[in-house]
Amino acid sequence: MPYERIAKAREKTVGAKQTKKAIDKERAKVVLVAKDAERHVIEPIMNACKEKNIPIIEVDSMKKLGKACNIEVRCAVASIVEE
Repeated sequence: MPYERIAKAREKTVGAKQTKKAIDKERAKVVLVAKDAERHVIEPIMNACKEKNIPIIEVDSMKKLGKACNIEVRCAVASIVEE
């Protein structure tokens, strides 16, 4: 279900840098984090989400998240900006 949600989103961010910017600017509505991502990549994102009260959805796989975001590589973090 979360994979379908990000795939259908009108506007999204893909990757840690873009997602962090969207969180800082309070544009991210929900953030998806892959459970198999490296902690040092996702910890700052998760902390920023908690500070700004942005919901976090954990997904199983970086590979599946990348595919849902329509990219050819794995993805640790993505966000939905507009559904």
